[in-house]
Amino acid sequence: MRRKIRVVGAMIEQDGRYLITQRPPTASLPLLWEFPGGRVEAGETDPAALARELAEEMGIGVEVGGRVIHVEHAYEAYDIDFCVYRCRLVRGPIQHIRVHDHRWVRPDELDQYEFPPADEKSIAKLLGL
Repeated sequence: MRRKIRVVGAMIEQDGRYLITQRPPTASLPLLWEFPGGRVEAGETDPAALARELAEEMGIGVEVGGRVIHVEHAYEAYDIDFCVYRCRLVRGPIQHIRVHDHRWVRPDELDQYEFPPADEKSIAKLLGL
């Protein structure tokens, strides 16, 4: 049976721009861009996982809102169940603790960045919103 991983991402918008982060060079899918977030641990809710991941990776606090995107993607070794939630930044500044870089980008700029396949599906849905 294939391993299924639940992953959550944050859609944080400010002044018409969305926050994206770059994966570290030592991570899987190195240096690709993504919506910030991470894996949901056993017994953890999506909002709790998202708040934890953003605090661990960037030292920020967020208020987690409603789910806006849900996609599934099959990678070679595992399946991803990926949910993106609208979030509001409530504590900063952004630090690069477990991310290589970050950018605030307009929706029409997203195609200038290389994303993992699961995030590409999310972006396609985002642009359809």
